[in-house]
Amino acid sequence: MQTSIWTRASLAALLDYSLLTPVATRAEIVDLCARAAELGVCAVCVHPRFVRLASLELADTTVGVCTVIGFPLGAASVRTKAFEAKDAVAKGASELDLVLPIGAIKERDLAAVKEDVAAVVAAGGGEVPVKAILETCYLTEDEIVLACRLAVAAGASFVKTSTGFGPRGARVQDVQLMRKAVGPAIGVKAAGGIRTLEDALTMIEAGANRLGTSHAERILAELGPETT
Repeated sequence: MQTSIWTRASLAALLDYSLLTPVATRAEIVDLCARAAELGVCAVCVHPRFVRLASLELADTTVGVCTVIGFPLGAASVRTKAFEAKDAVAKGASELDLVLPIGAIKERDLAAVKEDVAAVVAAGGGEVPVKAILETCYLTEDEIVLACRLAVAAGASFVKTSTGFGPRGARVQDVQLMRKAVGPAIGVKAAGGIRTLEDALTMIEAGANRLGTSHAERILAELGPETT
């Protein structure tokens, strides 16, 4: 596995630095934002209640604010998800990670899955990237491919493996399958269980071009200090 092609800056640009625990506090979000800005990650990923706070903390940086919609079960109604998305964007969210209705995928209710994604895409004005979370641990390979294609057809900019709250997180074979299903033009985000540099590079080699992790500092530290 080659690490020499990566700098801290180039790898940081692929990271969503996440803090999605149920006990997260405002002070921890402020600290997360400060560390994210120092590291130069792509975005922080926080609960909707912290979007305004994170937006203010990161206002003078290049770090975006991502939030989760219908998290972590994906079982909220379409109207609820759309309202949550619109409210988050109004408060400064620049990206939305939407948990798909997992049961609808499994029963092949194609219209329901597409409606879910389309409603959140519309709530963001069609300009805010939506990452559709499949929660692959519950899906067969055929269901993963189906969910990817439905999400893309409904306007999703990315497909994402996991919430991090299921029985397992990202797997190489899932990322490979998702990349094959969506092709090169759509993003693939791997999340859940990415704790080390080796984990991160393995997922990138499998086809991910965004990584969700709560271990951004550790991952980047493994690359060593930047050289000039």
